[in-house]
Amino acid sequence: MKARILIIGVGNEHRGDDSVGIIAARRLKDLLTGQIAVLELGSEVSRLLELLISRDAAIILDAARSGAPPGTIHRFVVGDNPIPEKLFCYSSHAFSVGEALKLARALQQMPDHVIVYGIEGACFEFGRGLTPEVERALHRVITMVVEDTQFLAVQE
Repeated sequence: MKARILIIGVGNEHRGDDSVGIIAARRLKDLLTGQIAVLELGSEVSRLLELLISRDAAIILDAARSGAPPGTIHRFVVGDNPIPEKLFCYSSHAFSVGEALKLARALQQMPDHVIVYGIEGACFEFGRGLTPEVERALHRVITMVVEDTQFLAVQE
């Protein structure tokens, strides 16, 4: 049986701040149990659609590059709102999170609750770790995601 709530970390762990989604997933895996599954998707965003099928809720974590200051946390509750494709247009992924969610909506395979976190990155170079601003944001995002999972569990 699939877990009802799925947390998905997206990114490339070898490209600086682009690894923030993967690192967040790893840290959350140690904190969350029960009806919550935590997966590291890496750069294979095209698989996102299949992962969302038959889920009640999903939380997606990825780096973003919109021009906002590094470490800015963008949080979107997808629902009927427009999907923030432009926020995730800079990516090491061939297929963006925004495009995958748009396709899931068109195919009517979107879970009832989808929250997307984009953490504004600064450095996407190979071989780099997280910048200090993104590392600080990561700690805040983990707290926010834990709170979101508690809220979503009550909604089920």
